[in-house]
Amino acid sequence: MLQFRRVCFPGVLCLVSLAGAQPLVPQTPPHRLTFQNSSRFHDLIRAGNLYLSVRDALALAIENNLDVELQRYQPAISDTDLLRAKGGGIVRGLDFTLAEVPTGVGGPLSPVLLNPAVSTGVSGGSSVSTNALELGVLAAPQVNLSMEGTVPQSTGTAVPIYDMSVLSQLNWTHTSTPEANPLATGGLPSLNSSSSVINAGVTQGFATGAQVTLSYDNTHESLNALNYGYNPYTTSSLGLTVTQPLLRNFGLALNRRFIRIAGDERRIGSLLFQQQLIQTVYGVIRLYTDFVALYEDVKVKQESLRSAEKLLEDVKAQVEQGTLAPVEATRANAQVYATRQDLANSQGLVEEQEAILKNVLTRTGNADPEVQMAHIVPTDTLSIPEKEDIRPIQDLMNEALARRPDLDQARLQVDIGKIGLEGDRSATKPELDLVGIAQNNGLAGSLNPLASNSSPALIGGFGSVLDQIFSRKYPTYGIGVNLNFPIHNRIAEADLARDQIQLERSQIRVRELENQARLEIEDALIAMRRARASAEAATQARLLQEQSLEVEQAKFQVGASTSFFVIQYETLLAQARSTEVAAKSAYVKARAALERAIGTILDDNGISIADAQAGSVR
Repeated sequence: MLQFRRVCFPGVLCLVSLAGAQPLVPQTPPHRLTFQNSSRFHDLIRAGNLYLSVRDALALAIENNLDVELQRYQPAISDTDLLRAKGGGIVRGLDFTLAEVPTGVGGPLSPVLLNPAVSTGVSGGSSVSTNALELGVLAAPQVNLSMEGTVPQSTGTAVPIYDMSVLSQLNWTHTSTPEANPLATGGLPSLNSSSSVINAGVTQGFATGAQVTLSYDNTHESLNALNYGYNPYTTSSLGLTVTQPLLRNFGLALNRRFIRIAGDERRIGSLLFQQQLIQTVYGVIRLYTDFVALYEDVKVKQESLRSAEKLLEDVKAQVEQGTLAPVEATRANAQVYATRQDLANSQGLVEEQEAILKNVLTRTGNADPEVQMAHIVPTDTLSIPEKEDIRPIQDLMNEALARRPDLDQARLQVDIGKIGLEGDRSATKPELDLVGIAQNNGLAGSLNPLASNSSPALIGGFGSVLDQIFSRKYPTYGIGVNLNFPIHNRIAEADLARDQIQLERSQIRVRELENQARLEIEDALIAMRRARASAEAATQARLLQEQSLEVEQAKFQVGASTSFFVIQYETLLAQARSTEVAAKSAYVKARAALERAIGTILDDNGISIADAQAGSVR
């Protein structure tokens, strides 16, 4: 007797399978879905402030980011395709669309943020900030890593259904038919019959392309006719039919191609999750670095405002004493308002970047009051190491080609395309099937004494029928060949030609990705060198501007200078400080871009793929 078992996964589905059979569900079902933030976010809040290091930010993103959560389902989805292929189905495919982290508003002096054409005209440094939504820096750009394009590859020839199917039929029928010739029924005006049909069988497909069906047919019939030799009677048969393709649909490799494709998709699913993780980690580092830079820039603007207000007090005092003209107070006052405008812009940019960062690091966004009210306080600073340990660029490129998950999954897509061509080539062949049949028959019933042709040879019941079948008294054998030879199979030929073209296009796209990887490494190295040189120069410029301002302030105190020149030097110093912050942040981001381009950013930040897949960071 067959025993069944019920396998359920909370929130997913329940399936029934034969006891002892392999599980009919993916090995790695998705974990229970939740839209609550991880406890880490609450633990990092003190006195309404979210004290955040870059490591904390990465941990929060791995635990809460919804783009990462979406890709956690990829391995489970690919498992369902493997399960489907093992049953003889075609794979449904994966979604190759990944999301980048939003651009953010950038750091100080970012060309995305400020409109240099709008200026107060007093300090030369004030500007009007553009709305972040209008610039499109709030949205998460999407990247599609599919090498196939928008048109899917042909599925090729059909594969057998490997899951055994049990076939059954049970019915009862009563039929009454008027007879034009009553002699056919022994003088009765109509033929009345009652029949019961009980059929059963199993069918199974095999990887060679063979289809095997074992069927048992049983019919019991009772009639009112007087000239039937046996009435009622039972007829049964037990038959085996085997159909084996010899050309089209023949071969183990051909008919198991979707299982191989699903195996590659399973690897691709893990690689897509890893690539999404890389993109998210890099994006969070970039957003956090820009936030730190903006946070530091606010301090620069606050210092500039204090200097401007101090200058205004000194000017007013000298104007009251009559040592300076009243116009000097007007200039100093205008500088205070221009500096306040710069500070307001910088504070607004910090708030915008903070909102973007919190949305990336949480599942709820600002729908959670705790998230909405928390103000981020960065605990890491921008720093540039004294020495740079950079390997030769060719070594970095070779490492990137060997370990980047986006390149690995692209190559696997090409392999899948090659496997798919096997089905296309098979479809162009003629159909030549070897068909064999073996059947045992039986018939038994009650002898009709009124029938002139009655014989006692088949008297009996259902037991007699089974005896005839299993003793093979009335066998039927047959073997033959079915041939379907298309004169010109243009559909299959067109599919094969197109899929060959698409495969070559996929290979071109893979080469483009490899070239892009090399370019990203070279660009990141250039950006690091430029940022380091810029930061060193900016530091020296800031020191010199501080000295120049001190000299000019000293001259102003003794009446040897005017507020106009002091304001100029204060503006130049503020710009030098902002430039220094921007250069340091550019270096940190360029370093992260290099780690991403090589494919080491997860290892460099101590992130485990297994922990990330589980949704927790130690």
